[in-house]
Amino acid sequence: MNSKLSYWTITVALAGFLFGFDTVVISGANLPIKELWHTTPWFHGTFIMSMALWGTVIGAIFGGIPCDSIGRKKTLLWIGVLYFVSALGSGIAWDPYSFSFFRFIGGLGVGASSVAAPTYISEISPTDKRGSLVARYQFMVVFGILVAFFSNYLLKGFGGANDWRYMLGIEALPALIYSFMVLGIPDSPRWLLLQKKDETAARTVLSKLGIQNIDETIKDYLSASAETIKKSFFSGKYSFPIMLAFLLAFFNQLSGINFILYYAPEILERAGLASKDSLFSSISIGVVNLIFTMSGIYLIDRIGRKTLMLVGSIGYIISLSMVAYAFYAGLGSGFLLFFICLFIASHAIGQGAVIWVFISEIFPNQVRATGQSFGSSVHWVFAALITLITPVFLDAKDGIFKDNPWPIFGFFAIFMILQLLFVILLMPETKGVSLEEIEKKLVKQSKKEAIQLTQKTIIE
Repeated sequence: MNSKLSYWTITVALAGFLFGFDTVVISGANLPIKELWHTTPWFHGTFIMSMALWGTVIGAIFGGIPCDSIGRKKTLLWIGVLYFVSALGSGIAWDPYSFSFFRFIGGLGVGASSVAAPTYISEISPTDKRGSLVARYQFMVVFGILVAFFSNYLLKGFGGANDWRYMLGIEALPALIYSFMVLGIPDSPRWLLLQKKDETAARTVLSKLGIQNIDETIKDYLSASAETIKKSFFSGKYSFPIMLAFLLAFFNQLSGINFILYYAPEILERAGLASKDSLFSSISIGVVNLIFTMSGIYLIDRIGRKTLMLVGSIGYIISLSMVAYAFYAGLGSGFLLFFICLFIASHAIGQGAVIWVFISEIFPNQVRATGQSFGSSVHWVFAALITLITPVFLDAKDGIFKDNPWPIFGFFAIFMILQLLFVILLMPETKGVSLEEIEKKLVKQSKKEAIQLTQKTIIE
């Protein structure tokens, strides 16, 4: 692989490391902050736990604007600045309101990175390696999650009652390193050509990427964009990829993945583990996540996006049903931890490996950043809603949720049955197809023809 391509994709994927770390590091601060500021369940869910996610929603909704106006590179640089400010601010927060504000700032970075990073990587990647290269972003997300769990475990008790401040503040270091690394990457050649109209700069980047026939490549870019440049995003022309992005992002969060990652220590404590043990067991979740994400990255360009989603959906249904049963029947923490790890494995090899790759592929060049922004914002809106609501159910004093969260997992399992039907009936395969060819299949032709984008079509 071209060394510059490898370095640039790894650098941009580091935004995913900060994404994963920032998203999950709050799990170690969850209970200490609840005890420190004695907030109500609604306040804790709305401000302490989900404020970063509401920042993520805003960052995702508007992340496509700077991507198109100032470029992918500058957007990625500002994302690093947001992470740095958020980490320091969260670590020194003096009350729940200042804490929520700085978590919101970090959320802006998470949301914008879920737009800018996959968009950038997909636009510089060769067709046959695009899936695995974009999936580096997800690998870094998972690696960041694992490091956050491990960091929380190591820092537990480090600062006494204020150990959570160190857990959150340590993120400033990788944020600073990432920001300096981004200075060394160029802008996307597709953005330089189609948005900035700088063909000379685009040719320079394509040359560094090792593209042999630059003239033909530029001709393909311009030809594919000719019919999309005058169309607005919600004109109806893109209704099928919009529907695909919405449903994939919707089901991603209705699996309960963010709920489990955010509340893993508390969930495991409910199963009978002590506080320190629950943090340690959370590391096993992170390890499983990393291993199966690596498996998904290896397989995504070999067996395809749709096959991984089928495997993941079946794993979701089995694992979530068993977790619900474990809580309902009062089974031991070992049984529960096994099926939570199976759930994480199912997510990592399915939705985790596929979502950012698939959404970055299905929209045309001229609206890719907007499409990525749309899919990402749907993902984060539902993540925020679930994170906001679930503390209320976890702390319920009466009803079916009293001291037992089994109905929550049963609810998620039902939605994963619906996801399985979506994958079987609607999801097309995009493995091995150029971005311009995907545009022809999903946008320029009918919905029926788009669904027939199968391996047979690819070979033909």
